[in-house]
Parts: sequence; C-alpha cells; structure tokens
Amino acid sequence: MSRVLNYFFKGLIVTAPVFITVYICYVIFTTIDRWIPLPIPGVGFLVSIALITLIGFAAQTFASRALLAGLDSLFNRLPFVRLLYSSTRDLLNAFVGEQRRFDKPVLVTLGGGTGARVFGFLTQETVDKFGVADSVTVYVPQSYGFAGNLVVFPASQVQRLDAESAHVMAFILSGGVTSVPER
Repeated sequence: MSRVLNYFFKGLIVTAPVFITVYICYVIFTTIDRWIPLPIPGVGFLVSIALITLIGFAAQTFASRALLAGLDSLFNRLPFVRLLYSSTRDLLNAFVGEQRRFDKPVLVTLGGGTGARVFGFLTQETVDKFGVADSVTVYVPQSYGFAGNLVVFPASQVQRLDAESAHVMAFILSGGVTSVPER
C-alpha cells in the first residue's frame, strides 16, 4: 500500500505543475482573446498583443509623450485613481520598465545576534528624506506568493550579491528549492 501511495505522490509531483501551468496559460490566453471577440480563436489574442506593442511603439513619439504626460497628470489628480494608477505603473516599471528596481539583490543580516539572514532587493540607497540616516530600503519578497515587505535596514547590515536578479527572485519565490546556476 505504501508503494502505491509513493507512486501517487510522484505522479502528483510530475502532473500537478504541468496541469497548473497549462491551466494558467489557458486562462490568460482566453481572457486576452476575449478582449477583442473575433470568430476565430486566438486571433483576438494576437490582435491584442499587436495593439499593445503598437501602443508601446507610438508612446515613443514626441506627440504621444505629451498626450501620456497629460493623462498621467490627470490620473495623479484623482484621489483613488492616483493610488491605483501610480502603484500599478511603478510596479510594472520595477519589473519590465526602463528603470527596473529589482536589479540589486542583497543578503541582509538580521539583528539579535542569531546569524539569520534574508534575501531581498535593494530599492533605495538612502532614506534620509524620512529622517533615517545611514539606512537603505530592501524589498523582501515572500516565498510562494507575490507579496512582500519593504524593510529599512542599516546599510552596514546589507551585503550586495553577485547574482542575477531573476535567479534570486526565483529562488526566494520557490522557498529556496529552485536550483540557481553557479557563477
């Protein structure tokens, strides 16, 4: 009986990630495909991707920059909209924009003399504007989720890592079980 249970768990380890990945990709694909409902499956997805790419291209022109600056100004004047818009914009810029923020992986020594350390990403070199001298901010993502904490540490407790940000993020999000290529 234990052998059958062992086979079941091994099968679960193999099949669950495949089916979960395929399902999530399917949901994303069909959701985007429904944005532009066309009779041929997949064409709405392709048109949406092409349209987003075209908007990205157009955003580089002088006239579009003025339009986007006006839109940005409008959204930043509306109380609730400002919070939603600026948070979304900053989050996307942090991961895929020209000003990526999660590009400085660090290892932080926690206090208390325990020797405990935590992986994170340096986001601000100084927080003097808040009256906190000789400190930095570190974003510490949580494993198995996309939440995290922004923590202020004395700069002396923060050690920069010589590692790819994407590898460190994958390592953290996986709870430390993802293998990271050696440098």
